[in-house]
Amino acid sequence: MSQTLTNIAAALPAMAALQPNRMAIAWPDGRGGFSERTFRQLDEDSGRLAAALTAYGITRGTRTVLMVPPSLDFFALTFALFKAGIVPVMVDPGMGLKSLKACLAEAEPEAFIGVPKAHAARIVLGWGKDTIRLRVTAGRRRFWGGTTLTKLRAGDGHRTSAMEPVETSADDIAAILFTSGSTGVPKGAVYTHGNFLAQVELLRETYGIEPGEVDLPTFPLFALFDPALGMSAVIPEMDPTRPANVDPEKIIAAIERYGVTNTFGSPALLHRVGSYGAEHDVKLPTLRRVISAGAPAQPAVLERFSRMLPEGTEVHTPYGATEALPVSSVGSRSILEETAAQTHQGHGVCVGLPVAHTDVRVIGIDDGPISAWSDDLEVPVGEVGEFAVKGKQVTRAYYGRERSTALAKIVDPDGGFWHRMGDVGYIDEHGRLWFCGRKAHRVELEAETLYSLQCEGVFNAHPDVYRTALVGVQRDGRTCPVLCVELSGDRDVDRAKTEDELRTTASGNERTRSIDTFLFHEDFPVDTRHNAKIFREKLAVWATSQLS
Repeated sequence: MSQTLTNIAAALPAMAALQPNRMAIAWPDGRGGFSERTFRQLDEDSGRLAAALTAYGITRGTRTVLMVPPSLDFFALTFALFKAGIVPVMVDPGMGLKSLKACLAEAEPEAFIGVPKAHAARIVLGWGKDTIRLRVTAGRRRFWGGTTLTKLRAGDGHRTSAMEPVETSADDIAAILFTSGSTGVPKGAVYTHGNFLAQVELLRETYGIEPGEVDLPTFPLFALFDPALGMSAVIPEMDPTRPANVDPEKIIAAIERYGVTNTFGSPALLHRVGSYGAEHDVKLPTLRRVISAGAPAQPAVLERFSRMLPEGTEVHTPYGATEALPVSSVGSRSILEETAAQTHQGHGVCVGLPVAHTDVRVIGIDDGPISAWSDDLEVPVGEVGEFAVKGKQVTRAYYGRERSTALAKIVDPDGGFWHRMGDVGYIDEHGRLWFCGRKAHRVELEAETLYSLQCEGVFNAHPDVYRTALVGVQRDGRTCPVLCVELSGDRDVDRAKTEDELRTTASGNERTRSIDTFLFHEDFPVDTRHNAKIFREKLAVWATSQLS
């Protein structure tokens, strides 16, 4: 029986046929301008690279580390790997050297494609030294051997015939994408071609994205959806591992130059660009939608950024994770007009209704594995539990981590499986999801359990507060709740007065009345991927040292 063609890379030649001469990608040329390639050029380049990689020995099923920054090479190589059925291993270079080495050892890659800096680090730090046998350098090759991207493109002196996407099934492995590791060790989520295709269709359906649009993606992995969606991708001049430090002028200039209709950015980036926009009265009339993910965005950040947008344009905040994205989505209008007030009262963060074709349930909180699904796992409407998700976009397993897979997946006797998000929250009477924090971040006291985002939302409403983080500290044999506070940096603040006000606020809300210790921190430790997920584990260690 023949397989159905579901290779995610097949979307690129389809778009090249639909709009061959339209720009597919623009990236900084290092001289203050941009270089560009059309959909036809990107399709042809990736097809020739797919053939050349296969001829070099990186063939279908070969696990291949890809460490190339956002650029033409990044796009061309990724689609070349998909076309050839090669399995890219995507590891966030900002996760830390120790975690990065562990991830690469776990993935057991056989090939490594990277810029010279990545190859030098690979040699010095011993990344994949026991398994990597094939090496491609995107740039000037030095002492580490292998071949170069330039040689592959040249085809050893003759033009290489382009490879069409290989035939795959929905269950064939397409890539291994490592989680950020914000609440533990990073794990490699196994993506199938079916997962990717489902994601593309859900993004198209949820946000009404159309071929011919122009996207400014500030997160490299999200940029990969652009060619499949028929959007032109404009790669901004920025360090993708430091979105909180982005130059707002460069982001705004790129949006204005290309008439960008869609942009994707973390809440940290929206905060920085929105603050600049408010100060300089910037308007961005071409934007049809803004998508922000990585962590919940503060209502104040959404309100400030929204001032730059035309009437009717919203900031959409999809909820999900590397293992399952998207799960739900909500727009800034709903947040600002309705749910933000409830967040400030301690109800958690509304992340909207589930996206199409996705089933979301709330089950009782349990830190152990659950072998089989049963409806009696569910808790009543409005009660906090762990989110469990089922849908075609949901990944089935972690690579090489049977224990982690068992903890995160629940087999459904009726078919398929459920993914446990590791997030706690509840579903309200309207079917909306309310996110209350990570399961690992709950603070269990003798008489009650505190959930991070429910409590933090109460304090984040204070005008002098940028963000807060609830942690548990062990003192005299019991757990004490401590609120870490990062103040707004745009004005002088009387800390003693602010602390008194926060303590008064805490005593006036049933969810926060047990919190009476407040510690001011200059700059919260956050993830490198989005600069938005707070490392509460690190703050807990810091808080313990401050109170000892």
